[in-house]
Amino acid sequence: MSKSLIIAEKPSVAQDIVRALTPTAGKFEKAADYFENDRYVVTSAVGHLVEIKAPEEYDVKRGKWSFAHLPVVPPHFDLAPIDKAKTRLAAVVKLVKRKDVTELINACDAGREGELIFRLIVQYADNLKTPLNKPVRRLWLQSMTPQAIRDGFEKLRSDEQMRGLADAARSRSEADWLVGINGTRAMTAFNSRDGGFFLTTVGRVQTPTLSIVVEREEKIRKHIARNYWEIKADFGAAAGEYEGKWFDPNFKKNDDADRRADRLWSEAEAQGIAAAVKGQPGVVTEEAKPSTQASPLLYDLTTLQREANSRFGFSAKTTLSLAQALYEKHKVLTYPRTDSRALPEDYLGTVKQTFEMLAHEDMPGPLKELSQHASKALKAGYVKPSKRVFDNAKVSDHFAIIPTLQAPKALNELEAKLYDLVVKRFLAVFYPSAEFMVTTRITKVAAAGAQHHFQTNGKVLVNPGWLAVYGKEAQDEDANLVAVQPGESVSNEGVSLNALATKPPARYTEATLLSAMEGAGKLIDDEDFKAAMQEKGLGTPATRAATIEGLILEKYMLREGRELVPTAKAFQLMTLLRGLDIEDLTKPELTGNWEHQLAEMEHGRLSRDQFMKAIAGLAERIVKKAKEYDRDTIPGDYATLKAPCPNCGGVVKENYRRFTCTGSAGAEEGCGFSITKIPAGRSFELHEVEQFLVDKKIGPLEGFRSKAGWPFTAELKLAHDEVESQWKLEFDFGEDAKQAEEGEAVDFSAQTTLGACPKCGSSVFEHGSNYVCEKSVGPGPSCDFKTGKVILTQPVDHTQLAKLLETGKTDLLENFVSNKTRRKFKAFLAFDKKEGKVSFEFEPRAAKVPAKKAAAKKAAKA
Repeated sequence: MSKSLIIAEKPSVAQDIVRALTPTAGKFEKAADYFENDRYVVTSAVGHLVEIKAPEEYDVKRGKWSFAHLPVVPPHFDLAPIDKAKTRLAAVVKLVKRKDVTELINACDAGREGELIFRLIVQYADNLKTPLNKPVRRLWLQSMTPQAIRDGFEKLRSDEQMRGLADAARSRSEADWLVGINGTRAMTAFNSRDGGFFLTTVGRVQTPTLSIVVEREEKIRKHIARNYWEIKADFGAAAGEYEGKWFDPNFKKNDDADRRADRLWSEAEAQGIAAAVKGQPGVVTEEAKPSTQASPLLYDLTTLQREANSRFGFSAKTTLSLAQALYEKHKVLTYPRTDSRALPEDYLGTVKQTFEMLAHEDMPGPLKELSQHASKALKAGYVKPSKRVFDNAKVSDHFAIIPTLQAPKALNELEAKLYDLVVKRFLAVFYPSAEFMVTTRITKVAAAGAQHHFQTNGKVLVNPGWLAVYGKEAQDEDANLVAVQPGESVSNEGVSLNALATKPPARYTEATLLSAMEGAGKLIDDEDFKAAMQEKGLGTPATRAATIEGLILEKYMLREGRELVPTAKAFQLMTLLRGLDIEDLTKPELTGNWEHQLAEMEHGRLSRDQFMKAIAGLAERIVKKAKEYDRDTIPGDYATLKAPCPNCGGVVKENYRRFTCTGSAGAEEGCGFSITKIPAGRSFELHEVEQFLVDKKIGPLEGFRSKAGWPFTAELKLAHDEVESQWKLEFDFGEDAKQAEEGEAVDFSAQTTLGACPKCGSSVFEHGSNYVCEKSVGPGPSCDFKTGKVILTQPVDHTQLAKLLETGKTDLLENFVSNKTRRKFKAFLAFDKKEGKVSFEFEPRAAKVPAKKAAAKKAAKA
């Protein structure tokens, strides 16, 4: 009997489909990776199972990243299984190839990425020996209620209807690859011309995001504080005192963002007004207006990440992993990787059930109070249809993040904080608006023939509405403003003049950078591109956290507290792209243009070939600009160092590649002193090079790379060359290391041994950038035990080294960074007796025992 194979994007969706189809299609039997009945086989991916890659002949290895091998524009793309998903892919492909499966139904998420996941799996299966030749239909769901799923199966879309979306999905994926690979390799080749390997990554989302941060930092650096003055007065009314601030009622905004109605830019003018109004009575007028404030909308991933960063200091990555655990492990939140803030229109019943679950009296700990709000909402009839909440037009691949019908159990502290955040927002959005009484009071003081105005604002919460969910109660009417009578004359009890200065814009935090990425379309001038970006922004909610983490991992940004600070490497990349006239890589217009064209493709108004030819042209232009640039330096806004030239005391200036002496006046050729800005692939920060020129040494510093691309840690020193009478930069691996290289005896008498050598039993000491056996250095070494103080960016302190020597391995260390993937990983360091060296040991994975086997074992034991 022929069957239809349904492929969902996630196991949870496959289970939802099975539950929805069971009443109409019959009971399903569960196998290891799928469900099956007489009509359907239902399985799922786990996100992407396959990735695109260039054919082997185009896969240029890192050591050969020269212009000779660029641009890389393969005629087609091969497919490769994603390492961690190979088992799942094999299981899905086996089902696709089954002879009794005569039709494939794409039930992946309703959007471009879901389309791509399915198409790549089918293409991969089709490339294996026997061709598929099986028809495809599309299930398009915006709601996951059982009835919505059944309705979706009643109106499956044809493969032809989905062709435009499939083309757009493939084109976006391949275009990102082409721009990322060619841009990264071209910029790396350009920056490595002087030798070494200076990895310089670029990407369609990563680079404009970095540009946003760099441009903000440039404004901060260029900000010149301007002095201004504010005048405040204390007024005495019959009911008590209140404060007013002077303002200009005729103020009008212009291009000067620092100007405000309550700021005075002349100290003399400010002093004159303060002196004139001192002791003079005022006459009061005021206006009170009712005001309402609706609750914020439900969370999508980006707004949840922003708020969790602002409230708790969680990184975007941390919030995503917590939300993912609450979704996958605890099953108490809906799918978190969403850009929607609305629910499907048929979700009212599910929402009411969720309120009933939350209203239950035995909710754990701090959620107890929220259960009272859920109960009140149900009794008062707050949960009802509303376009603010239920709107199919505002639901994309997924709907907003809300609690599920599953009550929470055994959440850890961080998971509970995030769950509480989502539940409060979910409850609040159905509550009535908060009601305020907003009062604006103007006190006019007549002095020296002029009328001066002072403003006082008051806001009283009359009815808390949704704010009650957050613990806000109604205030007394006079909570923050004493009452006055209409036209009351008030005394002037005192005047203060405050001298202030303008401040530079604030640095980005993850919360504000996520907002900037989400709203990047506002920075675009072209109306078509802006419209295409309106719902998109830079990246997707699911990838923005990874983009920020990637910029930090590549040393383009640093976290300082909650602030994100761009490094010298970031400024250097922006200078390079501007100087090479490929600045479009730094702007969100590139994404806007792509989104506009991909939307045209989805609607059949642009062919895939046209789009990909234009992308290939962009990749070729990027490489050509870098390859043909023939000047010595790149034009840019470069620094003049405060530290003098160590050779002649002249002025040292920065250019694109070097710090160079420019003579005593700063405009000559100088004495010839010059050092690279990027020793061994690591960019000097300005404060580091200032210190280096003064102290003539710095370090140890991390982040250097050998010519083969391996990371290492070292000190730098300025060594004086007596022959050339000049100072030169050198790596300094320590006097001990130098002695060892020269075969000189090393004196360890001032050190305490860290333990016994695992190879020969002698003592182990710290030596340069390593820990070494005392018998491995000096003349006639008899042992070769040595291990680094920093391994793959993970520092190994004395405590861990001692543990390694005593027990054979360290504790589990969490900050290793893979050279291949540049991702963090956890491992133990252990001494391998067979190999005679320190190596990695990974946590054992818990073996999964099938339920039936486990039950059989248990019975056998009994």
